[in-house]
Amino acid sequence: MEKKPVNSATRSLATQLLFLISSILYTCTSATAQELLAGFKANPSSSVSSFQSLLNDSTSTFSLGFLRVNQTQLALTVIHLPSLQPLWQANPTSSFRWSDKTQLFFNGSLVISDPHKRSFWSTGTSQQGDKVVLLNSSNLQILQKQVVLWQSFDFPTSTLVENQNFTSNMSLVSPNGLYSMRLGDDFMALYARFKDGKTQQMYWKHKALEAKAEVVQGQGPIHARLESDGFLGMYQMGKTPVDIQPFNSFNRPIDRFLMVQLEPDGNLKGYYWAQTDWVLDYQAITETCELPSPCGPYGLCRAGSGCSCLDNRTQVDTASFQCIDGDDQSGDFCSGSDDFWVLRRKGVELPFKELMDSDTTSSSVEECELSCQRNCSCWGAVYNNATGFCYTLNYPIQTLVGVGDESKVGYFKVRTKRSWHKKMKVGIRVLGAVIVVLTGVVLGYGGYKIWNRRRRGPKRVLEEKTEVSPGPYKNLGSASFKSIEMF
Repeated sequence: MEKKPVNSATRSLATQLLFLISSILYTCTSATAQELLAGFKANPSSSVSSFQSLLNDSTSTFSLGFLRVNQTQLALTVIHLPSLQPLWQANPTSSFRWSDKTQLFFNGSLVISDPHKRSFWSTGTSQQGDKVVLLNSSNLQILQKQVVLWQSFDFPTSTLVENQNFTSNMSLVSPNGLYSMRLGDDFMALYARFKDGKTQQMYWKHKALEAKAEVVQGQGPIHARLESDGFLGMYQMGKTPVDIQPFNSFNRPIDRFLMVQLEPDGNLKGYYWAQTDWVLDYQAITETCELPSPCGPYGLCRAGSGCSCLDNRTQVDTASFQCIDGDDQSGDFCSGSDDFWVLRRKGVELPFKELMDSDTTSSSVEECELSCQRNCSCWGAVYNNATGFCYTLNYPIQTLVGVGDESKVGYFKVRTKRSWHKKMKVGIRVLGAVIVVLTGVVLGYGGYKIWNRRRRGPKRVLEEKTEVSPGPYKNLGSASFKSIEMF
């Protein structure tokens, strides 16, 4: 019998049916729990390559479990099962080993511990919870007689999902820990951590438009919520928003699941799930060059031209994603005044200068540079000859924006390897001083011993050499000889 060719549509339908059957079989055979009771314990399984499911919602759309990270590590996460997209993570600043020694247990509090790495995380519910459940919204909850003691929606990591509140005491943090989102009195903003975690530079700000309701001082802080209608709203009192940031799918009749995520590049993006993939639906920052550091340290971004370097290199070093081969481009210059060289560049400006403080007392580019040169915390300055504004940078230099106006001039300090040589020389000097002091102590002690022996005479020296000392031991020796003679 001649076989009929299978067209692409039939093959696609067969593939979908096979996927559906496999999913159903997996769901039935895996028997993932829909609640965790007191006494529950689980360890990572060595046979799992990506995600080990421990607790599902009633629709098996979301799951709590162990997610493999870099083969040897794990994260306790709530994921979107169809895409394996993490939506929430316990203690993202600590890592746990994928090992049978790592354990998750529920004793009223949900606890994960790794004794080898001394990593520990707990919900801290004082051992009062009856059970753990995962809702159809992806919200993980600990209940006591149906009363919510703790929920993951109160502790977001890098992601918000639809109908999740975001309050003024919360923050979203990007997966790499460099960027965060927080609420102000009447705005939401994005911040960059450029300098040892101490400097938080605002690089994007959205103020409430107050079109339908106003922010009233003294009536409490604002909060935000991702609405299923397709917008990110800010509220203060009641259900009327003080601001709306619409998504592309705003008010469109789409069956979707929405989320917003703070990305590793510092952008806040919104997505909806389209059955097989996540579709980009919103961007807080639409231009690449307006991101906090799209071309890396000492990079130069031009709209439509991509990245180059401030020192006239044509390409960014893709291996290190930086333009300057300095040793340490962090901290400040307060440990020395000559451990940097200066890079100047015309036709540059800051990507978020409107959100930075400026000095109008500098009457020239020379005065602007001098103010930075004298300040050991300053890494650079950008001067606008047209306005007389001098912007000083108190954090390591990031990406600048290239412009056609050469009256905008940049002055940038670059830490050199000489600073490390200098520190090495200082270290050698300190080590030399320590050796001299120790040598003096040893010689002094030796001289004292010689002087002390001479002072006490040859008899005492002889006693020391034979390790016999005066006192009860000597008398005891005499008594012993007498006893022998008597015997």
